[in-house]
Amino acid sequence: MQILEQRLGYTFKNKAFLKQALTHSSYANEAKNPRMSNERLEFLGDSVLSLVVSDYIYNNFEIAEGELTKLRASLVCEKALFDFAKQLQLGDFILLGKGEMQNGGNQRSSILADAFEAVIAAIYMDGGMEPARKFILKFVLDDLNDRRKISFKDYKTQLQEIIQKNPEERLEYVLVGESGPDHNKKFTVEIRLNSNVIAVGEGKSKKDAEQAAAGEALKLMGL
Repeated sequence: MQILEQRLGYTFKNKAFLKQALTHSSYANEAKNPRMSNERLEFLGDSVLSLVVSDYIYNNFEIAEGELTKLRASLVCEKALFDFAKQLQLGDFILLGKGEMQNGGNQRSSILADAFEAVIAAIYMDGGMEPARKFILKFVLDDLNDRRKISFKDYKTQLQEIIQKNPEERLEYVLVGESGPDHNKKFTVEIRLNSNVIAVGEGKSKKDAEQAAAGEALKLMGL
């Protein structure tokens, strides 16, 4: 328990929550105590995970609802949770029935992903939302940063390269709006091509708004 708590970055006041989170239904059924399995915690953990991820990406990504949905789905899918569980080597701690253990259940993606969700719920039940949020974001932020390194596109550069093919064209970014308190500003930028507005973008900084506007312009160009 202490080794796993160190990996989780959380010390339980009630160790029973953690033990239940690690108890697969196959073990609980063999012990003739199905209520001790982690299935109910998994159900709760799924909701806590979805709320924390939704809140984070809503407040940090200026993208449309459909894109928010896709991003959230990619962060809470079985594959992502399996990867998070492997980082913790969670399979070393899961209690499985004899048959499930012999079949390599402690490395099965569905079992590990479910256990990860159950651990989220255990932390939530023991310490509340803030420790659960901190635990979840530790994994989610690393995942998002890795993706940004791989897939981030500098839309302004892409747009500039296209416009430069026509030397007579003149492109400029114009800040047309700024609202909100200092800790939560929203900037609005227009892209003007030869004085004609071709796209508008919003962001938490002028730079983000310019990138959003350039991305919108590229989308309108079919790119």
